[in-house]
Amino acid sequence: MSGWLGDAYSWVKAAHLIVVIFWMAGLFMLPRYCVYHQEALGNSAEEARWVERESKLRHIILTPSMIAVWVLGIALAINDGIADGVPGLGWLHAKIALVVLLSAYHGWAVGYAKKLATGRATIAGKTLRMLNEVPGVATILIVILAIVKPF
Repeated sequence: MSGWLGDAYSWVKAAHLIVVIFWMAGLFMLPRYCVYHQEALGNSAEEARWVERESKLRHIILTPSMIAVWVLGIALAINDGIADGVPGLGWLHAKIALVVLLSAYHGWAVGYAKKLATGRATIAGKTLRMLNEVPGVATILIVILAIVKPF
């Protein structure tokens, strides 16, 4: 099925990159929201505002964009021949592995936000701030893999 997107390839690739930007924006925001939310625990009015913000971010930006990233990314990978065993796609396998890990991080962040919504903070603030850097590191690695294609 290599090349099955034909002339639509550039449009699918552009759409993929656009939704990646949205997803990454959400992944940068949600953990930061969790930091502020955790600091607001004990102040019910402020807690409620953070719960609402996190919910809107998840439902409007974060989860829909992740789904679109996967759908469009799978289409691009199939177009590039991943299903046909085309050689030289080691970079793509590594990129997909990182996107799987980033999706797991997405799930963790959503789960932690929901835990905070019940008033349970289980991670130290400093650790939470460090975890906020995961999407940035993943982005650097994924962009290098997609552009440089080192293997």
